[in-house]
Amino acid sequence: MKKRFGKVLLGSLLVLVLISGVCPLFAAGKTEIELYYYKQEIVKQMSDMAAVFSQRYPDISIKLTMIPNDNMVTLKARMASGDAPAIIQLQSYAAVYEFAAAGWLADLTDEPVISKVADGAKNAVTYNGRIYALPMDLAGIGIIYNKDIFNKYGLTPPTTFDELRAVCATLKRNDVVPFAALLKANWSMGHIISMLHTTLAGDKLMSWMDQMNQGRASFADPIDTRQLFRLLDFYKANLHANAAEMDQAEQHAAFAAGEAAMMVQGLWAYQACLTINPDLNCGFIPFPVNNNPADSKLFADVDSTFAIAATASPAEMRAAKLFLEWLSTPEAIKMWVEDCKLVPTFKGADVSGMEPPFQDLVRYMNEGKTNPWAFSMYPVAVFEDACKTGAQEYMLGLRDADGVIEFIDQTWKREINK
Repeated sequence: MKKRFGKVLLGSLLVLVLISGVCPLFAAGKTEIELYYYKQEIVKQMSDMAAVFSQRYPDISIKLTMIPNDNMVTLKARMASGDAPAIIQLQSYAAVYEFAAAGWLADLTDEPVISKVADGAKNAVTYNGRIYALPMDLAGIGIIYNKDIFNKYGLTPPTTFDELRAVCATLKRNDVVPFAALLKANWSMGHIISMLHTTLAGDKLMSWMDQMNQGRASFADPIDTRQLFRLLDFYKANLHANAAEMDQAEQHAAFAAGEAAMMVQGLWAYQACLTINPDLNCGFIPFPVNNNPADSKLFADVDSTFAIAATASPAEMRAAKLFLEWLSTPEAIKMWVEDCKLVPTFKGADVSGMEPPFQDLVRYMNEGKTNPWAFSMYPVAVFEDACKTGAQEYMLGLRDADGVIEFIDQTWKREINK
């Protein structure tokens, strides 16, 4: 009787173990996690990284979903519905703050991987004293210039606006387009108007932003708006004749072919150009807004981050945290640097083998000659809607300067009053 009872009890325990999934003798099956990302220029690289990670962790597979960053509506709808990807790539600052405030992100403050991040990069992902995302890369937006073209015409990198104007005049006289255009997509002009506005605002930037968030200021307040729009007019006058029809791929092609000598872009665009022309010889400098070289600072900050959805299942949470931890390994950092051409935020990361424009970025950051990515601190809709669309419409002649300022101000007030 006791023997039979023991067999029954053992059988019952085995059933419970199998149901609970805690017995190591019985594989629980593969965990699939979805990773959403927005960086269109690293599609192949993300696929390669996911494949290498799955080789290291055979019980985890990664489903990649690429949605451009200007389609935040789709991502927000998924987050709100509970159908969130396990891992979400977000831009730093405002996007992380908004998603954290909504309760959509897991708290990563005490995760070991966070201790490996440079301290200066943590502010971009800290909300109410807690860290909600892993800062992944430092990026800059400015003038990428072709050194070979500059050398051919005896040009030196401009440090003042007058010097930039002279460079453009020389290029035009020699039938070289000064700036490769990108007006068909609105996001580029969103970056540019924020970059110029931030540089012109200088030391007034953060106090002005505090006032904006209290509904007591205007986008026009910390700067001379006439100077801002004169800079935009100057930029427009030195683009391709068909600038309004040029998308990102056409911009990259024109720059890579040497048709244009400069490109106002983020360094992610340089990586794309290298795939077209591996022999490009380039440098990276700030866009000078006046004739004081000390005011020429690179627009640089933490760019992308990886967060984990608060609604991830225990198995997904484990897998997602393993992926974030793997991103800090020498293997993953090497891929991030050499394949993705992105400057990592991890302490002691080796970037010595990166191309000269990336070395320029690191040099400006080490010398303290950078301005923060203010647009990442704006309420999300201000940048995604008003800055991008307003600046693009100004360049296309569809909205005047006052209309752009009003669009930004009204959107900002609407967002802070929600």
